[in-house]
Amino acid sequence: MNYKEENLPYESFIGGWYIDEKICDDMVDYHKSNKQLHYPGRAANEVNKDRKDSIDVTINLADLDDKQLFTDYRKTLYDLISLYEEKYVEYKDCDEYGLVEMFPIQYYPPGGGFKQWHCERFTNANRNLVFMTYLTDVENAGTEFKYQKLKTECKKGLTLIWPTDITHTHRGIINNEHEKYILTGWYNLYE
Repeated sequence: MNYKEENLPYESFIGGWYIDEKICDDMVDYHKSNKQLHYPGRAANEVNKDRKDSIDVTINLADLDDKQLFTDYRKTLYDLISLYEEKYVEYKDCDEYGLVEMFPIQYYPPGGGFKQWHCERFTNANRNLVFMTYLTDVENAGTEFKYQKLKTECKKGLTLIWPTDITHTHRGIINNEHEKYILTGWYNLYE
């Protein structure tokens, strides 16, 4: 399948491609229709809305009756990680990582988001790459990368992949008027 690439600076080590918007719509519908799975978003394993204000649903494939939507998304991620490895060839030689964690669909209400600077490595030292898909279009929202001096827009289907280290410290761009949905997760180093 062909994925349109977002024009991001090569030296940023952030790759971005657009996926099928139907997957995005289905993920939002899944979040909305499974209120029994909702829980307050956590940062550093604690609920603190000044740091992160979201309602999350974690996807665990082992617990799902209908896995097709998530199988399609994982297949898409497999395609995108291959594109990332073509762009940053050093990752091709590192076959010691894979998609091993469950991943959350996150709803950010107006004024919500991951408000503080953070990187993914400190949450779990085995994390190697981050992926994130914007599930909705929201103007004046997205993600800000501190050291790359880069802001990405919240465009439905845009899936970003980047390293988990402190070099890629980031935070959400908060929109006080509109809600936002994302799906995020990690490729971990195998233990």
